[in-house]
Amino acid sequence: MTDPTNPFAAMFAKMQDQMQDMAKTFPAMGTFDAKAMTDMWPTMPSEMMETMFGDRLNEGGLDARTRLLLTLGALVMQGAQNEVAVRHTVRHAIAAGATPQHISETIAQMSVFAGLPAVAKAMEIAGDEMKEDDKT
Repeated sequence: MTDPTNPFAAMFAKMQDQMQDMAKTFPAMGTFDAKAMTDMWPTMPSEMMETMFGDRLNEGGLDARTRLLLTLGALVMQGAQNEVAVRHTVRHAIAAGATPQHISETIAQMSVFAGLPAVAKAMEIAGDEMKEDDKT
């Protein structure tokens, strides 16, 4: 991740530096509460999402919706253990244009590889997020 011609590598390196500086400045970061962060910032602004997950840095590449659905599939493959990441990814995928069917099919596709318990957990989390989206 040190290739200077790769914009993602540069962005990743910068993020790592910033996180190390924050940890030095704010020792309480060790008690960081992801749920509180979720409540405070439920969705990223679309511009930031498109920059990070879309094709702004990689013109002609995958769009934000596709990248987020791939991310969701990967999270299911990990057993949907990181509930906060699954919730955020579902929210961001919806904001990027994914439909409930896209999300459900992405999760269901992982059943062959991740197993039914992981899929059931991810479906439950995604269902909760899709209900929340319907309320707004």
